[in-house]
Amino acid sequence: MTTEPTKKVNMTEGVFTDELIAEMRAKTGIILRIDQGINNEEATRMAILKFADGIGDPNPLWRNEEYAKKTRFGSIIAPPSWVFAVFAGINFGWKGLGGFHSSTDAEFYKPIYRNDKITPQCQFNGFDGPKPSSFAEKVIVNKKENTYRNQNNELIAKVNWFVTRMERLKARQKGRDSAMKLPHQWAEKELKEIEEQILAEQARGSTIRYWEDVVVGETLQPITKGPLGMTDEIAYLIGGGAPIARLAAHGVMLRNYQTHPAWAYRDPDTGALEPIFSVHYNKAAAFAQGGLPLPYDIGFQRHTWQMHLLTNWMGDDGWLKKTHVEFRRFVYFADVVRLEGKVVDKYIDDNGERCVDIETTAINQRNEMVMPGKATIILVSKESTKGPLDSRLRQKK
Repeated sequence: MTTEPTKKVNMTEGVFTDELIAEMRAKTGIILRIDQGINNEEATRMAILKFADGIGDPNPLWRNEEYAKKTRFGSIIAPPSWVFAVFAGINFGWKGLGGFHSSTDAEFYKPIYRNDKITPQCQFNGFDGPKPSSFAEKVIVNKKENTYRNQNNELIAKVNWFVTRMERLKARQKGRDSAMKLPHQWAEKELKEIEEQILAEQARGSTIRYWEDVVVGETLQPITKGPLGMTDEIAYLIGGGAPIARLAAHGVMLRNYQTHPAWAYRDPDTGALEPIFSVHYNKAAAFAQGGLPLPYDIGFQRHTWQMHLLTNWMGDDGWLKKTHVEFRRFVYFADVVRLEGKVVDKYIDDNGERCVDIETTAINQRNEMVMPGKATIILVSKESTKGPLDSRLRQKK
């Protein structure tokens, strides 16, 4: 059993009221002010590299200029998940209530080239609930839509994301995972085997995967993430993945907290003001957020792992059209997650493109399904002169 932290963090304790629900319902459809949540605007070489490092993806298409010059892109590009490094999310409304990312749908339309400038927008599309919950008695599910456009006003990606909001006190009282034995204790032999699995992963790269060669039922080469530690979270934040207002220091952040006091709590050990977001790297904050026994990963971060699996499989000439994930369990510090995929369908869509549907799984060392998902990938055909990149590449002047 995991013990509670000896020193407690005090966070704002909100409750659902009829007035709060009516207030939030009236805001449905508004375009949110997100300036404080934008981490990157320009897809510089280092911005792409830091994000690829932060998600643990060594694909040379994102990082090796000489390699990328030989591809159809002619330059390094950002991984599709890089839009999360531009803007992932932001706290909005529901004063004093906790929140957990519950699912995401993403669709991709154009590649992001080196030095592209990306402008995001976020719209609040209302919520479902309140409804009963075994986690915190009752919850609502926020619905938001992010869109991303480049400097030519071309739509790059659209992301619909859903966040479950709950009363922190009720979640702590339930203590869903409080009986779990955490952190997981690994034997040295097990750790070596995990590292060998990680080092054996390979991106398909320049070897074209043809649609005709794909067989329904075939599996993707798995990838492994973990054991999850603090540096994994720091690296993701450095890459721009914070789904809140940007992290800052000293007077800059203090001024933000003066305007938004619910964004922070005072650390009982240091006396410093820390962001609510530190639930992802601070044990006491994780417990205050919802009775969680250890820090845990970031929802958008875990989604990037699924996309790492998919882009490894499809190669440089494929196109990740859309992807869906659900966050079923928390991935705690010391956990290891193995991501796998299986082809469940192949077909020619209404646009004449050769599509492959894939179901993905992400399972931890306790054999828990932490993230089921699905995706559609468009592949090159041996029988067509038109490939998935032809209509998506930028035309050279």
